[in-house]
Amino acid sequence: MAKYSIGVDYGTQSGRAVLVEIGTGKEIATSVKPYTHGVMDEFLPDGVTKLENDWALQHPTDYMEVLQVTIPDVLKQANISPEDVIGLGIDFTACTVLPINEFGTPLCLTEEFKNHPHAFVKLWKHHAAQDEANRLNEVAEARGEKFLQRYGGKISSEWLFPKLWQILNEAPEIYEATDQFVEATDWVTYQLTGELKRNSCTAGYKAIWHKQDSYPSKEFFKALDERLENVVEEKLSTDIYPIGSKAGELTEQAAKMIGLKPGTAIAIANVDAHVAVPAVGITEPGKLLMIMGTSTCHILLGEEEKVVPGMCGVVEDGVIPGFMGYEAGQSCVGDHFEWFTENCVPASYYEEAEAKGMNIHQLLTEKAAKLEVGESGLIALDWWNGNRSTLVDADLTGVLLGATLLTKPEEIYRTLIEATAFGTRTIVDAFRGNGVPIHEVYACGGIAEKNALMMQIYADVLNMEIRISASSQTPALGSAMFGAVAAGKERGGYDDIKDAAKEMARLKDTVYRPNPKNTEVYSQLFAEYTRLYDYFGRGANDVMKNLKKIKRESVTQKDKVTQ
Repeated sequence: MAKYSIGVDYGTQSGRAVLVEIGTGKEIATSVKPYTHGVMDEFLPDGVTKLENDWALQHPTDYMEVLQVTIPDVLKQANISPEDVIGLGIDFTACTVLPINEFGTPLCLTEEFKNHPHAFVKLWKHHAAQDEANRLNEVAEARGEKFLQRYGGKISSEWLFPKLWQILNEAPEIYEATDQFVEATDWVTYQLTGELKRNSCTAGYKAIWHKQDSYPSKEFFKALDERLENVVEEKLSTDIYPIGSKAGELTEQAAKMIGLKPGTAIAIANVDAHVAVPAVGITEPGKLLMIMGTSTCHILLGEEEKVVPGMCGVVEDGVIPGFMGYEAGQSCVGDHFEWFTENCVPASYYEEAEAKGMNIHQLLTEKAAKLEVGESGLIALDWWNGNRSTLVDADLTGVLLGATLLTKPEEIYRTLIEATAFGTRTIVDAFRGNGVPIHEVYACGGIAEKNALMMQIYADVLNMEIRISASSQTPALGSAMFGAVAAGKERGGYDDIKDAAKEMARLKDTVYRPNPKNTEVYSQLFAEYTRLYDYFGRGANDVMKNLKKIKRESVTQKDKVTQ
């Protein structure tokens, strides 16, 4: 009798569950649930409480709805018994954090704080804690804190401590009422098992935790703010559990809610990008995986800890036990193209797409594919949502250079694709230049699966072959694999993730190979990209930050007038 595992992947806009057959990695059923509240970046659910610039919140009830809807759905689709599901694993975008009280209840679900912005989940792309991140980096650098180098020289505003500090600064009543600040991925696992266990992946990459050194010292936190001196003891935990271990078993109450059998093994929670690595068969160094969605995360295994300026972190056992796991990323990829199609494409293009039975992205891709490399005369910086790697600066913004009155939408669209490819090449060059080898490149996610032009451009820009995941839900597949590991070999699963990867990882036969002619032209364009990258990103011209400052002042003045 076949056995199964379920992986649940929580993305930016929705969550999805995948039912996977143990031993083959075959995806039997998939179910997707869009978040009821979506991403809240303008108003809270009350429709009245306005959010400031750079905020991005979510509602924790949306996460539980995903489980309640998708898991019964995949069981129904496959017509299998809950008895045959031996394990479950979840992954999340990160850093996605929320404040909870002593009972594990998110503060936004309490009557007292239901309309307080700081009581909600702060999504990974909540960038309103940039001031706190800047100050944290200044203090850490001045003190010579060695942890800073493990994160490429900067801690991002997307991570836990800047977000936590923002709450303390702007809403001390929320900070005081918080028993613990937790990653959403750990909170959801907590709802399933009844035990709150923090995973080593988010702790290492997003909360400055180190396997040997633990968190930064009390002295460092006191230097930041006297109120933060005991933040770890008071609001976090030093009990960190390794990826690949078991978080617990499904409780009776949770089993009734999601339709699985009580006692089902639940894996320690993980991050969407990192959990995807074994799902494409990567269990050794030198192989870079690009997880391509609204943003792109780059994950790489290494054998020793190296300092790579601008990386998002290096964590021992952070991805695969026994290796250093490196992370880098780009904050704006799929979001980039969505912004363009929603704001910059004329109605005639939508009409043409409808007539051809295409969506707008397919039409623009078709038109862009007919252009020669460099034909548009355009170049762009892919910073519409800030720069994660290698500059780690959420205050940077986008650039499009070379536009004329003859510039067409498909030319801009292709240029935006090229900009994201140049951003990835910048990251690859940073790793290689600092002693972390990259021999092969893999990609997964909706973009990698659906957009052949984009993947060919990446192969040409990187001058490397690119292999593609066979799964349309690679993180969910990876989570299901970890669920099988949590169950263990005795229950029909696996003893470790490497064994699971040997049987369940899947790749397409398609390989994108660089075109030498295109690669030559892209090398010239990349030189121009790098010149702009350094000019606007490394302090030679702070026009982007000055414009943001003027914008904030203008919005503040406007709000005063309308009040």
